[in-house]
Amino acid sequence: MQADEEIEVWRDPAFSPGDKVVSRKTVRNDGTMWGHEIGDIVVHKGDVGYVRDIGTFLQQFWIYAVEYPVRASIVGMRERELTPFSRPDPETRP
Repeated sequence: MQADEEIEVWRDPAFSPGDKVVSRKTVRNDGTMWGHEIGDIVVHKGDVGYVRDIGTFLQQFWIYAVEYPVRASIVGMRERELTPFSRPDPETRP
């Protein structure tokens, strides 16, 4: 089974509302962010944000609504795209 095939919702979410997190990758608008053109960068690798809410996608994956105050936006992120702020991945630090 590939990592994308894991049923994440069978286990507890990795993050909770209020957790401070760091983006592990640059994220571009896939057409779901109002006010941004498709392809615009909406989150840069290393941006710091706060988990506001947790939902699911395809009844399989946890999706974290992360607020990035510097960007004045809320972006849906997968667990693999985030790391806790308390122990950030050295490769994500600007």
